[in-house]
Amino acid sequence: MANFKTVVPEAMKTNYDVFHFAPATVIDNRVYASGQIGIGRDGKSPENLDEQFTLAFESVGLVLKEAGATFDDIVEMTTFHIGLGSHIQEFIGVKDRYVKEPYPAWTAVGTTELAIPGAVVEIKVIAHI
Repeated sequence: MANFKTVVPEAMKTNYDVFHFAPATVIDNRVYASGQIGIGRDGKSPENLDEQFTLAFESVGLVLKEAGATFDDIVEMTTFHIGLGSHIQEFIGVKDRYVKEPYPAWTAVGTTELAIPGAVVEIKVIAHI
């Protein structure tokens, strides 16, 4: 495979070892980031949605930085939501603190369950560096 690199920020090494997935891979000039859930230092998703969304975006930022990218480099974003209709406006408010114009392509998907109990959003991105 051409120029393939696994991206594992130090703070995510345990997840890499335990769950056997990379937070991101880089192939040539593309970063393919795995979905990130807003998790506090206690390993749980906070009930406060603004805090949970912020933590998820902070994790995305950590992965992007380790890969040599920033939020400005995102070309596509996919988000998975439990209760999409009830919190989409609050999510957009947090998203807009991180993702600026020109906005990337974005698909928001409603779902019934995520990997961490209490999580209501997972954010997956592709970036170009």
